[in-house]
Amino acid sequence: MKYKAKISSFGHYVPKKVVNNFDLEKIVDTSDEWIRTRTGMFERRYAAKGENTSDLAYNAAMNAIEKSSVKYKDIELIIVATISGDHSYPSTSCLVQKKLGLKGIPAFDVSAGCTGFIYGINIAKQFIENGTYKHILVVGVELLSRFLNWEDRNTCVLFGDGAGSAIVSRNERGDISEFIDGDLEADGSQDDILVQPAGGSAMPASEETVKNHLHTVHMDGNKVFKLAVKSMQSSCETLIKRNNIRITDIDWLISHQANMRIIEALGKKLKIDSDHVIVNIEKYANTSAATIPIAISEAIETGKIKRGDMLLLVSFGAGLTWGSALIRY
Repeated sequence: MKYKAKISSFGHYVPKKVVNNFDLEKIVDTSDEWIRTRTGMFERRYAAKGENTSDLAYNAAMNAIEKSSVKYKDIELIIVATISGDHSYPSTSCLVQKKLGLKGIPAFDVSAGCTGFIYGINIAKQFIENGTYKHILVVGVELLSRFLNWEDRNTCVLFGDGAGSAIVSRNERGDISEFIDGDLEADGSQDDILVQPAGGSAMPASEETVKNHLHTVHMDGNKVFKLAVKSMQSSCETLIKRNNIRITDIDWLISHQANMRIIEALGKKLKIDSDHVIVNIEKYANTSAATIPIAISEAIETGKIKRGDMLLLVSFGAGLTWGSALIRY
């Protein structure tokens, strides 16, 4: 028997420390105007000393659990999407499992860059539909403030820390909520335009790699911009056509919060009214795998997104990876 999936709840957590563009002006050769006009960002959050990726993920997970009728002991699998985990191993998901006290259930990480949360919920959807599990916790979390090159003003101002979460559950008879469809894609031939060069087996840590900032984010912004808009548009159109719906059926477009220009360009390509696009990039900057669930969780809290609304989620990230999800919340 094939079951249907739904999202029971969303949650999020962001660190308390707020760093705005004027703060960055004091430590980087940049300006509030330069950042705003190119990205739409004003503030971002940085984790406190001693606050790690698994801590952010745990808090976001608890937030989703508290907003749901699902008890934390009902969770049967944990998927954490991150590229900035506490360690290379063990996985951040296992640390979250430990903090939740859910000993024994499976837990694994997904590394798909900014598309990680979309990958994570689509993986969860398969486990729900084939009847393996009834409730799965998916967290998108990043702590990228510790992986930035403060001598590269083109990248260091772009990222913030945060976590967003969702509980993917079995759709019960009579439920209005449904995880309708998803699309996942990748192109490994473009691996060099968004990469952390050192720290893996290809370039182990050394005095030279640290000195040359090779353990930080390296990005070709112009190439990323062009590919992001094109790829996300294509993924969205795939789901729209495959499910025989029109763009006017979409209540909210929630795209990865990487750059305001990308969000606006995608909206225009899809011909969706800007009033139906969720944007919070000015508050949190780019939190990579966490941007979409944070944006949705906040929009639900403020009453913007309501039960029964049709959501189109789409992201693009390192890999290159991209993907989308069509959800009736």
